[in-house]
Amino acid sequence: MKILVVDDSSTMRRIIKNTLARLGYKDVVEAENGIEGLAKLKEGGIDLVLTDWNMPEMDGLTFVKTIRGSKSFANIPILMITTMAAKEDIVEALKSGVNNYIVKPFTPETLKEKLNQVLGQQ
Repeated sequence: MKILVVDDSSTMRRIIKNTLARLGYKDVVEAENGIEGLAKLKEGGIDLVLTDWNMPEMDGLTFVKTIRGSKSFANIPILMITTMAAKEDIVEALKSGVNNYIVKPFTPETLKEKLNQVLGQQ
């Protein structure tokens, strides 16, 4: 399984990548913002997207809406990992097409649980 991690923080990308590796997901590609993320998607083979909300160039919500509006990528599961914790933010993200939502900071257990939910591996 190839996972795309989109976050403008290199530290957060490293934390997510290391956590994914511990969970057995080693095929991980990174992008700093939504524009880079779309370029990585177009390269092909992405099975899951983990994205931040607050990023320069193209924010996570716009990125999610762009993915959902594309015939090629519309069915790729998306997990948003962000500091945006208000209920209305979560609802907006879900309405925009994210499959699940994690508020930073998060534990490896939370990431594992949400990944299992998104990938249907309860």
